[in-house]
Amino acid sequence: MTDTPAHDEPHGNGLGARLNWLRAAVLGANDGVVSTAGLVVGVAGATGSRSALLTAGLAGLLAGSMSMAAGEYVSVSTQRDSEKAALATEKRELQETPEAELAELTGLLEEKGLSREVAREAAVQLTERDALRAHAEVELGIDPDELTNPWHAAGASFLAFTAGALLPLLAIVLPPSSLRLLVTVLSVLAALAVTGWWSARLGEAAAGPAVLRNMGGGALAMAVTYAVGELLGAAGV
Repeated sequence: MTDTPAHDEPHGNGLGARLNWLRAAVLGANDGVVSTAGLVVGVAGATGSRSALLTAGLAGLLAGSMSMAAGEYVSVSTQRDSEKAALATEKRELQETPEAELAELTGLLEEKGLSREVAREAAVQLTERDALRAHAEVELGIDPDELTNPWHAAGASFLAFTAGALLPLLAIVLPPSSLRLLVTVLSVLAALAVTGWWSARLGEAAAGPAVLRNMGGGALAMAVTYAVGELLGAAGV
């Protein structure tokens, strides 16, 4: 009985890239939950006005999501520029010193566990097929056809933050005034438990400590902002 390759099993850089995107989305949503919850709970400590809560929550949601998107765009644009510059350097070196680059690729393959002879033969075949791709993937860890896209990163961050921020915003404005804080705190802590669990799962870490840290940080943020809001409200600021 012969084994057949599992073509549907995820492999390689594509899986790592997808995990990085998912991790970024989870963290973006987590930021949206915590920052917006802290904002609206702080305002709730100062006033019970639904319109004030809605205005503050929407302002925080838009400011936070735009800030996250802009930050990701700048960061990923810099990464993309670095990748393109590295590919350009590698292309020039392949044109100017092909033998040295072949020897370098051979050495890199040896470091991965191949014998000298096999590494040399593999390097020759990879170079004949697509020298730039071979060096990009083995030496630089870059897929020339899948460079990071700053617009995708910005859009994903915007959507993730917005999704997270909507939860505390809706929780603070929809229930009756007597239940606003309770509903908001419980829903935020539940959401933080989920994002903490997911972040630990994606990082292959223990879920318990990550969930407790996440929930503890969110609870502290809400407690501090609520106390500040109450003090400012009492002072008539």
